[in-house]
Amino acid sequence: MVEVGDWGNFLKFLGAGIAIGLGGLGSGIGMGFSAEDGVKGISIQPGANNEIFKTMLIGQAGTGSASIFALVIAIILVFIGTPSDLNQAFAYLSAGIAIGLGGLGSGYGAGLAGKAACEAAARQPRFNNTFLANMLVGQAVVQTPIIFALVVSLILIFMSFPGGDLITIGALLGAGISIGLGSIGSGIGTGMAAEDAIKGMGKKIEESGNLLKIMLLGQAVAQTPTIFALLVSFILLFIGDKGNDLVRFVAMLSAGIAMGAGAIGPGIGSGSAAQGAAKGVSENPEATPVVMRTMLLGQAVAQSTSTYALVIAFILIFVVK
Repeated sequence: MVEVGDWGNFLKFLGAGIAIGLGGLGSGIGMGFSAEDGVKGISIQPGANNEIFKTMLIGQAGTGSASIFALVIAIILVFIGTPSDLNQAFAYLSAGIAIGLGGLGSGYGAGLAGKAACEAAARQPRFNNTFLANMLVGQAVVQTPIIFALVVSLILIFMSFPGGDLITIGALLGAGISIGLGSIGSGIGTGMAAEDAIKGMGKKIEESGNLLKIMLLGQAVAQTPTIFALLVSFILLFIGDKGNDLVRFVAMLSAGIAMGAGAIGPGIGSGSAAQGAAKGVSENPEATPVVMRTMLLGQAVAQSTSTYALVIAFILIFVVK
């Protein structure tokens, strides 16, 4: 007969594997992006080898942050004690899902910023420090979704969820899925905004100020879907419903799926709008005001589907009985 402790260990070890397995995926690809354009840049500008190499390594280090967060959660799950009940066991699994999925977008997006900085350094090596500084700013913003996922993971691991009822299990899994999936689009989208802004600086260094504004504004709006996902995660974590009602279990779980998956497209779409704006400003700086206004309008419309997902998530949590 399988004991609760056996199930608890099974689920927490599964969570650890998901955490580092998925959490390292985005960072691995992203670090390859930086290496790709680092190598290309050195072949174009051999004399700037040291500057481009430095940018590549720093970009890869920033990109690897997401996998380090995932590694921390995986280690905690491996060595933490056996959960005493199924609620806590599923909370551990959900923590792994949250940080694992959350690392995909941030790792990938940070790599786009590193890639662009290497390309820009190859174009204008003497301004490499400017590209490096803006890359680090862009990567810092890209890491926001994985930090949200980290917060939810730590709550799932260290907060007490006594019992073994279906509704709580559904809410715990929904919380991890919501912030995990919800981080993917914003992580990639913010990286897209940083990519073309930094590339633009390499083409027209005198427009660095305008391009930085475009980048940060575009990245801020692209974070909105992740904030919705974080909100749903917190509601699910602290809703307090208990019982073995199968309908409520499915409603809680589905709320997390709806919000998490519903946030992916708007995050990437908003980043695409910011990417286009940065490219446009680098080609025609005089159009900066109208480009910025158009970008914000386009991003606002792109956010509509995440709002729809949020409404359905609320209905599933608060209306379905």
